This record gives sequence, C-alpha cells and structure tokens, in this order.
Amino acid sequence: MKNPAETEIRTRFAPSPTGQLHIGNARTAIMNWLFSRHSGGTFILRIEDTDVERSTRASEEAILQDIRWLGLDWDEGPDTGGVSGPYRQSERLELYRTHASRLLEEGRVYRCYCTPEELEERRRRLRAEGRMVQYDGECRTLTQQQISVYENEGRKPVLRFASDESDVVFQDIIRGEVRVPGNTIGDFIILRQNGRPMYNFCCVVDDHLMKISHVIRGDDHISNTPRQALLYQALDWPLPVFAHIPMILGPNRERLSKRHGATSVSEYRAMGYLPEALVNYLSLLSWSSESGDEILSVERLIDEFNFARVSRSAAVFDREKLDWMNGVYLRSQEPDRFSRLIKPYLSGEEFPDLTDEQLSQLTHLFQEKIETLSQIREKAAPLFREPVLPENNEAAELLDSETAQKVVTLFLSLSSDEQEWNSGVFRDLMKKIQTESGIKGKELWMPVRIALTGQMHGPDLAGLVTFYGITKCRRLAAQALRT
Repeated sequence: MKNPAETEIRTRFAPSPTGQLHIGNARTAIMNWLFSRHSGGTFILRIEDTDVERSTRASEEAILQDIRWLGLDWDEGPDTGGVSGPYRQSERLELYRTHASRLLEEGRVYRCYCTPEELEERRRRLRAEGRMVQYDGECRTLTQQQISVYENEGRKPVLRFASDESDVVFQDIIRGEVRVPGNTIGDFIILRQNGRPMYNFCCVVDDHLMKISHVIRGDDHISNTPRQALLYQALDWPLPVFAHIPMILGPNRERLSKRHGATSVSEYRAMGYLPEALVNYLSLLSWSSESGDEILSVERLIDEFNFARVSRSAAVFDREKLDWMNGVYLRSQEPDRFSRLIKPYLSGEEFPDLTDEQLSQLTHLFQEKIETLSQIREKAAPLFREPVLPENNEAAELLDSETAQKVVTLFLSLSSDEQEWNSGVFRDLMKKIQTESGIKGKELWMPVRIALTGQMHGPDLAGLVTFYGITKCRRLAAQALRT
C-alpha cells in the first residue's frame, strides 16, 4: 500500500467538546493548520464526542468559535461537510462497530466478561506482588460453556484487542524511531459493554477513513500510539506519519494548569489578546523561525513552518513574553481599528457613552501604554472619576505643598472657561505659569497631573487636557486647592 507521506497532505484537529479550548490544544490546532497550509494540503476538523456524559453541543460551538477567532479555517468539518463525513464521532458509531466485528471475526479481538470488581481485585493482587498492572488475558481462551454461563448471568462483554509481546516500533518525525516493548501494552479494550468505542479505536478508524496523512498532536498522546499502531497492523492499514509535539509547561515546569493562571483561549480572548498575537506566540512554543525573528505574520508562519525546527524539549508558557508580544501587535494597529477594539472594554456605569472622537482621543493617549485590551479599563477609569483623589500619601503631600498650590492657583488665574483649548494652548499656559512663578520641571508639571488625575504617572498630559476640555480642567484644578 502507498505510504501516506507520499500522498496528499491531510491533517486533522480533533477536540473533545467537554469544556473550553485549552491553550495546549489550540497550539496543536495551529501546528496542524500551519503544516497543511504550508504543504497545500487539507485541514480537517473532527469532533470526538463519544464521551456522552460530558460532551455538549454548547461546548462544541464554543470551541469552533475560538478556532475561528484564532483565524484557523478548515476544509472539512461538522459545519462544512466534506468527502469523509460525518465529522462527529457520535454520528460514526456504525462504522466503528463494523470494523470491530471484522477484528472479532478474524480473532484479533475477543469478548471479555470480567466485571469491574474482578478486575480491581486482580489489579490489587498484582500491585501487592510488585508486578506490572495490566489485564491478564483471563477471557482470551473461554470455552463456549463458560461464555454461556457468563451470558446467563447477564454479563455484557467488552471487546479486547489481543496483544502479543512483540515490540511495537513506529517513526516519529520529531522523536525519530520509537520502540515500545510489547509486554508493557496488555490487552486493551476497543469497545465498551454498551457498544461505545474507545478513544484509540475511534482514532484509528477515523484517521484511516479520512485519509489522514500526518497525525500531529501533543506528546501526552505518545502512550496511545503503540496501541493505535497495533490496530493499524491488525486492520492491514498503513500507519500515518506521527509527530508528537512537546507539552506546554507552566513556569514551575509542571504541566500547564489553572494554578498557573488562564489556560483557555476564551479567557485570553476576554482579557484582550489579539488572535494574531496568540497564534504567533503559540507557534513559537517548541518551534522557531530560522531567521530568529519572533514577530511573525501568519503568512510568514505558513511559509516558514517545518518540523525540522520543532524541538523535542517541553515549552514553558511565559505570560510576560505573551504580554510583550501582544503589546507589539496592539501598537501596530491602525488607530481606527484600535479604537474599535477598545470600545467593548469601556462600557458599564464607570464609563459614559463615548463618542467616536473620544475613542480616538483615548487611542492617542493609551495605544502605546497597554499590552492587553482589557488594561484600557484600569488606565482610562481615572479620567472619568470625580472628585479626583490623590492615589497615595506621596501624591497627597506633593499636591498640598506650597509650590504645588501656587502652580494650581496660577493654572486657574491664567486660564478661562471661554478660551480656545487644545494641547498647544495648554503648553503655552504652562510656559506662562513657569515664567510667572519661576517653578519648572517636575515641580511644575506634577501638581497639574495630580490635580487632574490623582496619579503621579499616566498618559501624555497635553493629550489628557484636550480630552477633558477646559471647563473640566478648571473644575478639577479648583477642587485641588486647599480650602
């Protein structure tokens, strides 16, 4: 049979709809998508929903929305159709039963009637004896009489694959040759008592019938591959090319989990990360561009992606680096787009209905100062609070000083509610205050900033006063004077 590596490139991403799309799974989807697009191949989305108790259509739709938001499109899938459908495993059950029946007829699998209690007792005994815990093949050689007894007891069998002790060998384009001793695998279940297929069996049937050429997935799946290889061999099907990409770890080098912070794509989306930044960052976990560049457009990622530059080492998720990268992308946005992006984060009682002009002014003030869109709330909130209160004792003491009070007093006496007001007029006003008071530098500018915002640091002051307007600036300055 023809080697799948010599045929059309077909990759797949196969999430289970039991929760939100995890960052690690998103990285797997991205690598499958990049490789298929780089190779001019086909990218397939398959939903692995045989876990009836936990799978939901709501979760499936949420995952699809996250994948679309990332900018990944698929050529075949549950919503687009295709030549290899259906694309939900729950709709392919008859296919699994057909191939399981074939393996049963050929003697490659057998009916196992052992109860959960019997299996647990054997596992307990094996652990006590210090032996490997795996199925002991009790039901491999049942007589018809024994089968009749079990069935009369009402026992429902599972189907187990009859493994042997030969080593299982497969090639991985990241790890090279992988060899697993056959005596460590055991006789594994392919069909449950209720007829529902197990994960490994579904994968093999689906990947073959969908003509998947490359199985690209996290290396936490590498323990499944020997069982899948045995199933391919038993069904006389060629193995796909395997590529097990390293796991993503947290900063403490443990598997990335909730204790490290946000782990789902939807959480990063809500916090205001751009999809292009997230795709760029996740692509660089265990892979790198030959150029050494880190800011890479989707077009460059597609053009440069190859497995030769995928590391075998686990990747550490660095939130600070992601923030930096997202900040680079935010600063590169056209002002009009940035204004549209921040608008959803400036809603609620804390913020009035902002005009397009106000959004444009906020863009000017903060586009260079935030790394995630959600930070705009914290940055912009002080601009809408009244009365303005100093943020700490240092700011309060500075504003209460004789020098600061003199600056604020001159700010009021040298300005007027009726005058034209913009950043240039404001700078001219500050020069007049400096000339009249002899105060300059930080002692000149800081009192005005604290009076208007309560903060010692913040956005460009000339832009800020333009955003406020002269009437509000004078009102806040008056409130800052000692009574």
